[in-house]
Amino acid sequence: MTGSPAEQLLGLARSRTTADREKLIQALAMFCDTPEAGAGARAVTMVNDIFMVLVAQAERDIRLRLADTLAPARWAPSALVNALAMDDIEIARPIIAKSPVLTDSDLIKLLVIATIDHQIEVARRPDISTPVVSAIVERGHPAVLTALAANGSAQIDPDGLAKLVAASRTIASLRGPLARHPRLTAELAFALYSWVGQALRQELGQRFVIDPEALEGAMGSATGQAFAESAFGPASVSGEVDRREMETRLIAKLQAAGQLRPGFLLKSLRDGKLHLFKLALASLANLRTEEVRAACASDRPELVALACAGVGIDRSVLPTILSLIRSLNDGRPRATEHSLRDINAAFTHKSAEEAIAVFRAEVQPMLPIESAERLHRA
Repeated sequence: MTGSPAEQLLGLARSRTTADREKLIQALAMFCDTPEAGAGARAVTMVNDIFMVLVAQAERDIRLRLADTLAPARWAPSALVNALAMDDIEIARPIIAKSPVLTDSDLIKLLVIATIDHQIEVARRPDISTPVVSAIVERGHPAVLTALAANGSAQIDPDGLAKLVAASRTIASLRGPLARHPRLTAELAFALYSWVGQALRQELGQRFVIDPEALEGAMGSATGQAFAESAFGPASVSGEVDRREMETRLIAKLQAAGQLRPGFLLKSLRDGKLHLFKLALASLANLRTEEVRAACASDRPELVALACAGVGIDRSVLPTILSLIRSLNDGRPRATEHSLRDINAAFTHKSAEEAIAVFRAEVQPMLPIESAERLHRA
């Protein structure tokens, strides 16, 4: 075949034979390293034509090999790179991960119109810029957020990282990557601590040299302050009454349908919904909400232990429940030197009914006189 290297490539691209397509891939790989590849308007136009012919006509395996070849090329035509970035994810992956041709606008477009798999690859791309990170956080898809959290090179600003930490309250897959994130601050670690598991708490404690016991006593107020204005934060005061009414109806509906289970208690706390937890515990244990509220506000965590034992919560789960309650309740119920002994005793009762009876007897003196009299009459 005669002519310049670019003209030879164009001739191969127009051929439909398997042999010529194989030659094209080999020739293209060599052409990528030649000065002519990026020199001169004619060469650029010729290369663009070759590539667009390939994308329009080539089989999948050819497009796959082409994507691998073009991924690091700075001179690759933008239209072709964007076409490959929208192809099947196996083809798009190396382009999204490596291509220097893709702009922030191109990446944000992928976040808007491409599949979740493509969006995850955008979130994993090394050194993605703050505008791209912001677009990922704004869209809020859990899998894409998790990929972003694991990308230590992403240019995420403090506000974006705070939103990820707040989102981790309900998206468990974010917690591990965030606990190890190179830009995590002590303040954000403090907030993250309140809803991660024991292993991650140990990691956070070692990394930031923080005292877990001190954290448990104060994390509730700190978490509230850190995320009061967050996009993932609690509802406004004006909607508080409506929210509580909705939660009351939800618990009544679940109970009537026989769908209210002890596991719902932990989920409510992990979602940051302390009032919903109190409603659910009261309903499951056949208690009044004001009794549960008094127990949660006390300095006697064994009362919460009694109520939990009465609904079938395992002893091993109680530390997590108490920690989550404290994180949402200004550190209450606070522990005392006898708390561990009394909590263990709460799980030694012979039956759930006995545990609930002891709970009622212990909590009654804490209630206002009117409430105590009403409970006595009941």
